[in-house]
Amino acid sequence: MSNEETPRGELSPNPDLAIEVRGLEKVYKGYGGEPAKRALKGIDLEIPKGSIFGLLGPNGAGKSTCINMLAGLVTKTAGKAWIWGFDIDKNPRNAKASIGVVPQEIYFDAFFTPREMLEMQAGMYGVPPSERRTEEILDAVRLLDKADAYSRTLSGGMKRRLLVAKAMVHNPPILVLDEPTAGVDIELRQQLWSYVRRLNEMGVTIVLTTHYLEEAEELCDRIAIINHGEVVAAESTQELLSHIDEKVLVLRTRDPIGKLPAAFADMRVEQPGPSEIAINFSTGESNAMDLIDALRADGHDIVDISTRESDLEDIFLQLTRSAA
Repeated sequence: MSNEETPRGELSPNPDLAIEVRGLEKVYKGYGGEPAKRALKGIDLEIPKGSIFGLLGPNGAGKSTCINMLAGLVTKTAGKAWIWGFDIDKNPRNAKASIGVVPQEIYFDAFFTPREMLEMQAGMYGVPPSERRTEEILDAVRLLDKADAYSRTLSGGMKRRLLVAKAMVHNPPILVLDEPTAGVDIELRQQLWSYVRRLNEMGVTIVLTTHYLEEAEELCDRIAIINHGEVVAAESTQELLSHIDEKVLVLRTRDPIGKLPAAFADMRVEQPGPSEIAINFSTGESNAMDLIDALRADGHDIVDISTRESDLEDIFLQLTRSAA
């Protein structure tokens, strides 16, 4: 019997997928007269083994709910999920052992050292002392020289790297990074990107949630966008970028533009300054020269012209806007 002929509850996991989600749903009950909230509306996700997978969406879209259900922190309402082939309902212990989650919030006991934290974390996962890799992991995240320092003395960037180290003590094949570079400077962000790539080259499947769209575009092989509890896109990064033939035409005039010409009425137009407009247009529907001519016909002398291709931010905004 094929998967198509099998009831959803009896589906078997795909061996090529690190994480597989089918019809995952979460409904939070309402209290005090508040209506129930459907945080996830039966989503499907396929995260290939060995990939760097981006999970994107605006605040409140359902990303954290999804991650917390996979990590065993939130109980699902309906659906199926497998982590490294283990059903999260039938084999929760093995499923949890196959995933390491790096939370967005930074919280440590001020009087424990990185070495003590990793040793305790390994003990919680049942890693025997002879199999622990505390020094190796601390060295990998460049904290070996701080192994015996109190965590309260570490910088914000060091604490962020220590969170990654804690998630790796049980050697999980999947690492989930929830907003790993939120609030860190550009130099540390580049360092974390480099480390993520190195982990991936070692065979670790990475799931990344981020508000930095250039981060997802730079790192991820595949991207899923969640909005209002639904998956509105799930494709390879290149396929996602190729779907929209939108360009941005930036025109700067000698004098203030004021009222826009009628030709731009149905277009998405921004005015960064009084003498500048940025026009989002589809190359299949509009011609750049026609837009330039329309502005000239309106009596404006154009002194500068530039264009740029659509990027992930444009696509993200378009998809989340259309699904709103």
